[in-house]
Amino acid sequence: MDDDGPEWFAPKRYGYGAGLPISWQGWVLSLAFGLAVFAASMIYTDRPAILFAIIAPLIAVFIVICHRTTRGGWRWRWGDDD
Repeated sequence: MDDDGPEWFAPKRYGYGAGLPISWQGWVLSLAFGLAVFAASMIYTDRPAILFAIIAPLIAVFIVICHRTTRGGWRWRWGDDD
């Protein structure tokens, strides 16, 4: 996958998906996601249906952004150098 899109996350060395952020945008996105999930879980502790309704779309958006901004895209990796 050779597109000129942004690279915010490194690919995992083993397995499928993204690893740690490699740019400030990736770190900001990860921190904002973590804070949003934490805040929602503190506010809606006693309302699990509402909590799920808030967190599920946050996870989906986070995964889509990570997928689009991972260097080399998402594919299964066996530890070989890319």
